[in-house]
Amino acid sequence: MGMKLRQLGASDIYLSPIIMGTWQAGKTMWSGINDKESLRAIRAGFNSGIIAFDTAELYGNGHSERIIGEALRGFRDQAVIASKVSPRHMRYNQVIAACERSLRNLKTDYIDLYQIHWPSGSFGNKEVPVEETMEAMNELKARGSIREIGLSNFSRTQLQEALQYGSVQSIQPPYSLFWRHAEKDLIGYCVENSISVLAYSPMAQGLLTGKFKKGHIFQKGDHRIKNRLFSREISDNVQDALTRISAFARSKGVTMAQLALAWVIAQPGTCAIAGARDEEQVKQNAKAEEIFLSDDDLAELDMISRMVTDSLDDNPIMWE
Repeated sequence: MGMKLRQLGASDIYLSPIIMGTWQAGKTMWSGINDKESLRAIRAGFNSGIIAFDTAELYGNGHSERIIGEALRGFRDQAVIASKVSPRHMRYNQVIAACERSLRNLKTDYIDLYQIHWPSGSFGNKEVPVEETMEAMNELKARGSIREIGLSNFSRTQLQEALQYGSVQSIQPPYSLFWRHAEKDLIGYCVENSISVLAYSPMAQGLLTGKFKKGHIFQKGDHRIKNRLFSREISDNVQDALTRISAFARSKGVTMAQLALAWVIAQPGTCAIAGARDEEQVKQNAKAEEIFLSDDDLAELDMISRMVTDSLDDNPIMWE
């Protein structure tokens, strides 16, 4: 049973509304990840109707890309692969070289959607004019190395600047019931301009699965230690909201994670990028596509979600 596919921006690429995220498969910044399990999870995702896979050169320095290349061997042409160039490689020649490395890692001769991972200058990297980076992206597109261009973690202003130098089919912000900064001025603009929103962390990095109780201690090296949604200041609000989401999910006969994903893909022009550690998680994620949420359901979830979002400041970056 395939999923009802959605158009990527104004392109001729179609995506599953649930996209499999593979940051975990890169292993860096996660604990307890196993390559064989990652391979099985990607194949299980594909068999469950998830045809789109999101990765980046930054994920384990190409390791995640290599796992995807291996997992999709034999049905590459039926899958949509999205990767990203790192903020360290924004100069023209660096973008070209990064893409060539990614193609080798992925064992493919084209990347469906190639994205700029972070705006230039992020994390103390050198500032490079977006015009130069976009020029390289356009060249890769002209060569057929990539089919379309996307941006990740760009604000509306940064997106508008990039659009002066080429067509962009998607934007990738963090977006979930607990993290709704993208609604302020980004999502509306994207819908008006036929740019797809590919929401990452749609389960708020696992928080919306309900498996993290108050005061949860993460293993050393887990990047969620710095995630502001896990901070002590808002933990009471978060737990109260989770209790209500849990009851709501039970009344629908679905899991909290499935409900969180269903809410994201019910938003205009939005697909959800969901990570998974193993086969079972990915199969469960895929089922979220079948959940119908009525206007009343959406209104109630909106109300619950405000218990958390109202206690956050305007900073759109999720990590301290």
